[in-house]
Amino acid sequence: MKRFFDILLSLCAIIVLLPLLLFIVFLVRCFHGSPVIFSQVRPGQHAKPFTIFKFRTMTEQKDNDGNLLPDIQRMTALGRFLRSSSLDELPELINVIKGEMSLVGPRPLLLEYLPLYTYEQNRRHDVKPGITGWAQINGRNAIIWDEKLNLDVWYVDHQSLFLDFKILFLTMSKVIFRKQVNYNENETMPLFRGSKGGHVIS
Repeated sequence: MKRFFDILLSLCAIIVLLPLLLFIVFLVRCFHGSPVIFSQVRPGQHAKPFTIFKFRTMTEQKDNDGNLLPDIQRMTALGRFLRSSSLDELPELINVIKGEMSLVGPRPLLLEYLPLYTYEQNRRHDVKPGITGWAQINGRNAIIWDEKLNLDVWYVDHQSLFLDFKILFLTMSKVIFRKQVNYNENETMPLFRGSKGGHVIS
């Protein structure tokens, strides 16, 4: 049933939001250039790698040595708006339709984090990653890594269709009223370095 609702709601969202999606494509192309879509390999269910899709929120500006400038310098006003409104996440609906993601689940993080998780934290990969999740409506980047990962595991242990619809409703509420929304995860939360006192997976 979860997969059925993922496909149904994602298709409906794409159809309803198509004019908005095309308008965002136009804006990103004008302000950020090509490509319009940012793609990156992330770990999915059972840590299987997949390519996630988002709207680009930064330019490709480089320094005199040809290295990309820091994220905060490449972020544009459009990019900040797309992130604060979560509109940059809309292309992930394609990932949901492809079966790589779900509408609700732990957010797919970086591949480099995989060796740093404890056995318990790694259970967040027992389910498909989501566009939104339990951690996102309970603090997002305002909480520390251990709390965020614990919330992900809590969702794995308590997942249900009722909980998913509750998370979707609360997510839309937070996006509309701009609560607990951050522009850039790396601007407000440090990279994950592993849990203190935890035993990482060997």
